[in-house]
Amino acid sequence: MSLITTCYKHPDRETGVSCQRCDKYICVSCATPGAVGFLCPEDAKVRVKVPRPSFTKSPFQAAPVTIVLIAINILVYIAEQLVPGLVEQLAYAKFWQGSEYGSLIRVLTSSFTHSTDQITHILFNMYSLYVLGTIIEPMIGKLRFLTLYLLAAFGGGIGVLLLADLGVSVVGASGAIFGLMGAYLILLRALKLDASQMYILIGINLFLGFLPGIAWQAHVGGLVVGAAVAYVLSKTRRREQQSMQIGLLVGIVVVLAGLWIYGNSLLPIG
Repeated sequence: MSLITTCYKHPDRETGVSCQRCDKYICVSCATPGAVGFLCPEDAKVRVKVPRPSFTKSPFQAAPVTIVLIAINILVYIAEQLVPGLVEQLAYAKFWQGSEYGSLIRVLTSSFTHSTDQITHILFNMYSLYVLGTIIEPMIGKLRFLTLYLLAAFGGGIGVLLLADLGVSVVGASGAIFGLMGAYLILLRALKLDASQMYILIGINLFLGFLPGIAWQAHVGGLVVGAAVAYVLSKTRRREQQSMQIGLLVGIVVVLAGLWIYGNSLLPIG
């Protein structure tokens, strides 16, 4: 059996892309961008060729949420250099029950905070956010991307809460970044595109995460949540499935909230 797939309108053109609604294989000339993935001419109700990528758009026009997130991280990093002790005030730590170090708000603030000892920490994370964000945000839209990013960051905090030793303190956008990696892997598979490089990239980064001084628990938590959010988005791509999509995303939030409550209930009382 041949594994080669061709466009249903142009049998002479090989392709790995299929319509997000009817699953017909389509080439670049027949593809029209959809909310997630592409549509065939019939489902898109157009008979024109898809516009070729334009390089005249600025990154802010193409992925504004990504650029804003990068800007926030950079501004916080500058503030860390100017305000002594700010890192400790923003970091999330697994401490006893009722401790401000383990508050929910610190899960969010810590994901925008980076180590002041190694500038490579923020440089690597912001580069990864830029690369992944400018790819994923145009695919799924601004609001969905922001939801994905924040839930992945929360998933990273839950990973630390459930898997790390008591007293571990973390900062950095790595949990959210791993969430984007997991999401992109799922989206590639949903579009029936080659995802082998993402498997390798995620595997290498997970392995490096086990080096001393790195919170691998946040990486695992972010990766799982990011993949789960992207799976929901990829399975509810049709317009008539929007209510289902919202309901399933709310369900993920409820599950994460339950894990947060459960994890905190296991902490010793200070």
